[in-house]
Amino acid sequence: MLSYITDLDKRMFYRIVGLSQRHGVYDWAKRISATGDGHVYLYLAVGLMLTHSQGQSLFNLLLASFLVELPLYLLLKNSIRRTRPCHALVGFEKGFEPSDRFSLPSGHTAAAFVMATSVAQVYPVAAPLAYLWALSIGASRIALGVHYPSDIAAGALLGTGAVLLVHPVI
Repeated sequence: MLSYITDLDKRMFYRIVGLSQRHGVYDWAKRISATGDGHVYLYLAVGLMLTHSQGQSLFNLLLASFLVELPLYLLLKNSIRRTRPCHALVGFEKGFEPSDRFSLPSGHTAAAFVMATSVAQVYPVAAPLAYLWALSIGASRIALGVHYPSDIAAGALLGTGAVLLVHPVI
């Protein structure tokens, strides 16, 4: 069963990368991926905290959620130690160098889903846009060749789960 899932993951990876190459979305993927860098969350959270009545609630939820997500992410990433597809797959030429060696779970995706789920909790009307953005970050990480689809799914579950652990849906 595990080999079937691994094979499916690789086939999906190649299909997504192939589509992105044929449609010329590599530069778009780099730009979208960059919006998932950590400083963006800090700027947005502090900006909303200073300008919006619910901003403090969002800031607090993000802080508590990242305090749950980050240690779990590091534990999983360094325990599983799955080699990134750009380093593991024969014939794959990368144009993007990831910040670390391992791929599972996707940290960019986990953080994006912490942000999206927190936004959904505090600003429900913005939830569709926040989740679309988080999914775009995950897809961009596959298009860049640094994650398999299952890495993205694991990151999404980790990020969403961290928020729901801190702030359960009522």
